[in-house]
Amino acid sequence: MGNQVEKLTHLSYKEVPTADPTGVDRDDGPRIGVSYIFSNDDEDVEPQPPPQGPDGGGLPDGGDGPPPPQPQPYDPRLHEVECSVFYRDECIYQKSFAPGSAALSTYTPENLLNKCKPGDLVEFVSQAQYPHWAVYVGNFQVVHLHRLEVINSFLTDASQGRRGRVVNDLYRYKPLSPSAVVRNALAHVGAKERELSWRNSESFAAWCRYGKREFKIGGELRIGKQPYRLQIQLSAQRSHTLEFQSLEDLIMEKRRNDQIGRVAVLQELATHLHPAEPEEGDSNVARTTPPPGRPPAPGSEAEDGEAVAQ
Repeated sequence: MGNQVEKLTHLSYKEVPTADPTGVDRDDGPRIGVSYIFSNDDEDVEPQPPPQGPDGGGLPDGGDGPPPPQPQPYDPRLHEVECSVFYRDECIYQKSFAPGSAALSTYTPENLLNKCKPGDLVEFVSQAQYPHWAVYVGNFQVVHLHRLEVINSFLTDASQGRRGRVVNDLYRYKPLSPSAVVRNALAHVGAKERELSWRNSESFAAWCRYGKREFKIGGELRIGKQPYRLQIQLSAQRSHTLEFQSLEDLIMEKRRNDQIGRVAVLQELATHLHPAEPEEGDSNVARTTPPPGRPPAPGSEAEDGEAVAQ
């Protein structure tokens, strides 16, 4: 079983390359329903400093040009992809904008502190960035995987100015007790690089809360089957389903979709996938299928060990 990776970077599937053997992704091309080698997708983009004038101070408020554009408020319905995750026939994750679904409203870091309790999962979001997950451990602090290291930070610092929300209800696994979640997080503070058993901040935070080995690198055997399905909602009546061998692969694709945004995801699917006829008895959900001749996504072997503490 090889450590090969499919990348959709060409219009012809015959030109799909394999990954660099070192595991370093040198191309940010779109990937659809594939397996991955190690990727540090959580290398968050640092906030850009405000523009400065020639004397090093801020630009004047008027007289020397138009005022800077005001930032648009973050709207999850515009930027995020509505989706569900299934393991065989069981729904294990759902992000829905339907009435009565889990709240996806976001808050400033200062206001978010008033809503957090120890053991909560927190997600920081911003347009064109990977979502960043953290575990709230109390005393205004979170533990999170950032730049290939598990660190303990103040929530306001970890946010890097982004808005956030509590996301305890996205995954449908049974959670551990709040004290166990906090212990799991604090036990790994200081772990870095090859000591890590998670590909990104979401996998680490979710493992702390649910204790499922499926969130770890190599936590599941790849035996050719693809039991995980990512169902992307294209419209009220249409969806597209991608299949994966492991939960960690699926999370990587789901996070990539959040990073490029809803509009780009829909354009990508429209460009690279062809509509297929709905299955009998399933007329309300349109199916799409990859272009003919696309090879199946290969599995990849585990690239890191299990976490020290269970």
